[in-house]
Amino acid sequence: MAQTIAFIGSGNIGRSLARLAVDAGLDVVMSNSRGPETLADLIAELGDQARAATPAAAAEAADLVVVSLPFHAYDKLPPEPLRGKIVIDTMHYFPERDGRIEELDERRTTSSEMLQRHLSGSHIVKALGNMDFLRLYSSARPSGHLERSALPVTGDDAGAKAEVTRFMDTIGYGAVDIGSLADSWRHEAGTPINVLPYVSEPPKGLNQEQANHWMFNAPAAVVSAVRVKELTDQATRTGRVGLFLEDLFPVDS
Repeated sequence: MAQTIAFIGSGNIGRSLARLAVDAGLDVVMSNSRGPETLADLIAELGDQARAATPAAAAEAADLVVVSLPFHAYDKLPPEPLRGKIVIDTMHYFPERDGRIEELDERRTTSSEMLQRHLSGSHIVKALGNMDFLRLYSSARPSGHLERSALPVTGDDAGAKAEVTRFMDTIGYGAVDIGSLADSWRHEAGTPINVLPYVSEPPKGLNQEQANHWMFNAPAAVVSAVRVKELTDQATRTGRVGLFLEDLFPVDS
């Protein structure tokens, strides 16, 4: 698989995935909308296997690119540097943050299909966006480990999905292919597989402040491949778009 992973968006999810990639011996190129110089502290933390670049330069540096932006910024991604690349989409649509998008509110398409339309020369795979950033880093386990969790994957290109599956295996997760980008709504925010299954069951009767504290400090729960399939099969498109947990675990550009 690709030995250099590029990140466009260096917020909580991007940072957690970058740490996992470095831990696995991969090189990473980090980028954000504010410029490479703003990433100096993160690069120092990640070590010699990491460097900072502009989003376009990061895209050109690797065949596998992780995109972790607020969804409203998806159309700012550079199509040409990403042409021919496999792009892992970790983004979610939150109307309160991103503004109303009629196509998504009316369920006429998915956010990942919109991203594919914008990056028509790339191979979009939706993955690694349905866990919170804390447990995304702490729950990684090697292949065969009894406490290894699985995560859903959707995409239109079988080869791209296979490459993303290899990357996920390298950084500590199993992958469950649940279909095409048209099926990606099944692991968007607000669905049964999003965040909560990977958190241990909270005590009863918590108030909002206690619940928030629990979310940040609770141990992880193991979610098997069978359970991923069960939960994604339970998803419907009639519920609220978005989820309050986005406020607890914000993303950065």
